[in-house]
Amino acid sequence: MSISAIILAAGQSKRMGQQKMLMSWGNTTVLGKVIETLQAAGVEDITLVANSATASQITNYKLPITLNDGGEMLESIQLGLRGQNSQSEATLICLGDQPQVEERSVRLVCESFQRSRSSIVVPSFQMRRGHPWLIAREQWDEVLRMRAPKSMRDFLNSHKDEIFYLDVDSPSILQDLDTFEDYLKYKP
Repeated sequence: MSISAIILAAGQSKRMGQQKMLMSWGNTTVLGKVIETLQAAGVEDITLVANSATASQITNYKLPITLNDGGEMLESIQLGLRGQNSQSEATLICLGDQPQVEERSVRLVCESFQRSRSSIVVPSFQMRRGHPWLIAREQWDEVLRMRAPKSMRDFLNSHKDEIFYLDVDSPSILQDLDTFEDYLKYKP
C-alpha cells in the first residue's frame, strides 16, 4: 500500500517577517525537519509545493517541487494532488512549518488508514484536529474541483461523518510556526 505526502510550503511568511521554512531547526531547517520526519516514518513519495524563494534553497533533498507563488493553501493542495504518483492510494497533507510533528504521529496516521480504510484520517489532540492528515485517492477529484472561497475546512466539515479521528497524545500535531514568538517557543 502506497501512501505519499504533500508538504505545503508556499506561504509568504508575512507574520514571521522572513522565509520561515528556511529558518534554522537543529541541524537543518524548519522545512528540512518536516521532510526528514516524513522520511523517517517511511514515507518515500513526497511532493513539495513551495514558493520560488523556498524552492530555490531546498537543494539537499531529492524530491519533486511544484511552484505556487500565490501561496493559497487550496491551490497548493490541488497542485500537489496533480503531481502524485499513480500508485499512491492516499496522501498525507503536511504543513511545512510544523517541524515539531513526531515520526510516531505520522506512522499512526498511516497505520490508521491501513487498518480502518477510512477515506479521511485526521489526528486529533484534545478534540482539535491537526496535521498531517490523510486523504484517500477516491476523495481527490472532489478536492481538485473545489474553487475559492471554499477551503479544506469546508471539505472536512462536509465529510465529518466519514472522518476517522485518531486520538494522539502529542500537541505537536496542532503546533505550527506563524510568528517569531512561536519559533522561539518551540525551537529545540
